[in-house]
Amino acid sequence: MKKDIHPEYHTIDVKMTDGTVIQMRSTYGAEGDTLTLDIDPTAHPAWTGGNTKLMDTGGRVSRFQKKYEGLGF
Repeated sequence: MKKDIHPEYHTIDVKMTDGTVIQMRSTYGAEGDTLTLDIDPTAHPAWTGGNTKLMDTGGRVSRFQKKYEGLGF
């Protein structure tokens, strides 16, 4: 492998949607940084079976629904 072309691989904290924090190794940020997730396997419908609703923090879902309301979404 070529030297000095790969990003630094270090330990970060990942904060899940329920507030729990786990440590992972990643190329994200710097050593000790925290990555806060909006959606994770404990909240995403793909893993939970679709029984939970996603929080529409930016209004994107409501804008989409309003734009395409006549199509039956």
